[in-house]
Formats: sequence, C-alpha cells, structure tokens
Amino acid sequence: MSHKRIPKRKAAMAAGGAVALGAAAILLPNANASQDGAPDDAAAAPKTLRAGDASDLASQLAGLLGDAFAGSYYDGENKQLVVNVVPGDDNNVIVQAKKAGAAVREVDNSMTELEAGARTLKSEATIPGTSWAVDPRTNKILVTADSTVTGDKWDRLESTVRSLGSGMATVKKSAGTFKTFVSGGDAIFSGGARCSLGFNVTAGDGSPAFLTAGHCAVAADQWSDAQGGQPIATVDQAVFPGAGDFALVTYDDPATQAPSEVNLGDQTLAISRAAEATVGQEVFRMGSTTGLADGQVLGLNATVNYPEGTVTGLIQTNVCAEPGDSGGSMFTRDGLAVGLTSGGSGDCASGGETFFQPVTTALEAVGATLGAEGAGDAGAGGEEAGAGDQPGAGAGDAADQGVEDDSGPAGTH
Repeated sequence: MSHKRIPKRKAAMAAGGAVALGAAAILLPNANASQDGAPDDAAAAPKTLRAGDASDLASQLAGLLGDAFAGSYYDGENKQLVVNVVPGDDNNVIVQAKKAGAAVREVDNSMTELEAGARTLKSEATIPGTSWAVDPRTNKILVTADSTVTGDKWDRLESTVRSLGSGMATVKKSAGTFKTFVSGGDAIFSGGARCSLGFNVTAGDGSPAFLTAGHCAVAADQWSDAQGGQPIATVDQAVFPGAGDFALVTYDDPATQAPSEVNLGDQTLAISRAAEATVGQEVFRMGSTTGLADGQVLGLNATVNYPEGTVTGLIQTNVCAEPGDSGGSMFTRDGLAVGLTSGGSGDCASGGETFFQPVTTALEAVGATLGAEGAGDAGAGGEEAGAGDQPGAGAGDAADQGVEDDSGPAGTH
C-alpha cells in the first residue's frame, strides 16, 4: 500500500495509520445499506431499523413517553430499537411506543432514579480510576473501577453502590488503568505529543477546521502534520476536563481543503452528518496508532474520573484504543460521525473500555458544522470544505513518509 503526501497548503491533515485492506473491507461493502421497511399490516410490530434511524426514534420516544421512559438500546441481531418503560396506571405509553415501531420492555428503575444514583456517585465516589454510565440493557448503572482503585478507595466505592439500593448498580473491575490516549509519535504533532484528527468541520466563521480531543489541545496550541514540522493549525477552543473532551482546531491556511471523510488506508468513507450514539450500536474507530477497530456502544452520558480530572457526558464502548489514538474518529458503517476518542483502559491486544466525546455536543459547543451542513462554507477557489464529496488520495499515514504527490486532495479524518 502506497503512502502519499500532499503539499501542505492544499492538504487537509489525516489522522490514520496504515490499515489492512481486509479490515476496511468489513466496513465498506455495506456502507450504503438501506432500511428494511415493515409491512403495512404490522404497524404495531417492532420495525426493522438501521442504528442511525433507531437513535432518531429513541430521541422522539424519550420526549413522547416522559417520565415513563427509562432508556433504550439497539438490538443489532434483530435490528430493532428496544425501549424501556416503567409501567404505571396509564398503559397508553406502551401502546404509543409500540405504534412508533419500538420493541417495549417493562423495567423497574426509572430514568429519574438512575440519574439520581449517578449524582450520588458523583458526590460520594468521585475517585480517579472510576467511571459510571446508565446501561439500559440491564436497567442499572454500570460502575467501572480500574486497577488503581484498591483498599479504602475500593471500600468507599462499594459502600456508595450499596447505598443506592438493590438492583440499581453493578460494579465491574478493569485490569487496566484509565488514561487519555495521547503519546509521542506520528499523525498530528505538537512538541513531543501525538494525537489523531477526528473530523474535518466548518467553523462558525466559515473557515476550515477539525475536531480532536480536548486533552490534546489543552496541552499545546499549535499542531503540525509532521513530527518537527511547521505548524499548520491552531487551537481555537478546547474543553478538558469538565463537560466533555473536545477541541476545535482551525487550519492556518484558509484555502485548506478539508473534506468530510474518514481515511481507511487506501479507501475513504464519506461522512454525511453527525449523529447521536445508541447503546448496542455497532461503531468503528480510526486512530493513528492502531488504525481501524470496531465494537459496540455500552453506555451513554458516562462520567470518567481521569487522573487529570473528571469528564462528563461521554460515550462508553468496548472498542479498543491505544496512546496516539486520542481525538480519532468514531463512526458508523453508513457514514455517520458519532464520537472523538477520549481515553480508557487496556489496549488492542487485551481489550478494555474506551470513552468517546459525542460529536453532536462538540459541534454545538464550538459552533461548527460537519458534512453537507458545512458544504461551501470553508473552501477557497470554488472548493467545498466539509462537503463529503472530495476524492481521497490515501494520505492518512503520509505525515512520516516524506513522499510528495501532487495528484489531488488528501483523504482525511
């Protein structure tokens, strides 16, 4: 597989290392899979849905069902949205959810109770090396403790979980250590640090930019596409720790072409828009260290207590990642941008937990747009940045190759 490098004034930075063709092949053949519609005479039966459509339906039902709504998840095997409902005197909520096409499950814990439990954990057990997120598949709070949580810290965590009452939470031990995935190496660089570019976007003022992890951006203001190279992008906004782990970095050259794509090595996947994650959803991650990896969403609105501080509002997954993958893109096989790699435990040999910043909340916070929403706002000379229609040139791992190729714009993350 060839490595290409594009002149910096026209190249959009890429954040992926080389990926085996076989790994990319599991993603691309079904990138445009269509929804299977249910027959008209089965309106009350659960609909067959793509994960992205299930996420939209879940958002609608959350508002429709009100206090009866207790979370939802995507059943990938049956391609259905499962909605948890707390039964009450009015069975109409169940009828409404079924008519909307969801599979309905009655559960004990309401979302209000689960969110109250999470607030108790925050006030009583904010311990470095811990995390928690609501798991709608078990209708409980999933609490995870890494290998540093021992002795008095472990006793405090267990005691807090017990105080929530029976059936409210479970505790899982992780063999690894929670950390952000930043390292020295290749991809996007600043000093001795290496991270991965997430998604190209159009900033609020129309300039080309990209999203990456906030913990990368708070460590350094300027970033290059080559180790020791001249900076080509500058941090505009960054959040970490706190209410997220994301940053907006603007390209220094306003003529930079920044297509809305994920580079899979020798192929690119067009990104059409940002989407909310759904528990149970299949997702893919691209990063500069480990390339392409896949897995499932395990929890939403996760709180993670990193050594640097607490971060809230993250997506919990079982997708592996390693140092240098920070900021990299998480997306679906049909081209929806879902997350930015934050941190976690383990590696791609032993597995572990990995947490992601939701792209939707990052875009809203920094005032940027992605995909077709940003088309035509950022490029120069008639080129459209963020339009998702620029051909990729396989430049995802070009930064350390030094091979010049003027054949076209780079495929990017």
